[in-house]
Amino acid sequence: MLTAQSVPKRPFTLAVREALQGVNNSAIEADLLFLEAWEMQPSSHLGATLRASQIRRANPGLAAAIDAELKGGCLIAPARAVSARTASARTAPEKVKA
Repeated sequence: MLTAQSVPKRPFTLAVREALQGVNNSAIEADLLFLEAWEMQPSSHLGATLRASQIRRANPGLAAAIDAELKGGCLIAPARAVSARTASARTAPEKVKA
């Protein structure tokens, strides 16, 4: 039987990774990761759509950055998201390509 594990999900986009730096609140982290996932694969489920809409409204800059990054194809593979590149992103953040 498969069970859910509490393995933390890593963000795919640079915009969400930067937004999560210094966040020590699991609810905020879950909301931002949910928004990113929803932007990558929108759901027609009403509850998911409403939740994504509320998060987008509360974070319009982040939503725009995620959208621009996804449309620009600037994704980083999940396995590479914790590499040295992530550490360097903390000291010298990259600009999101429009």
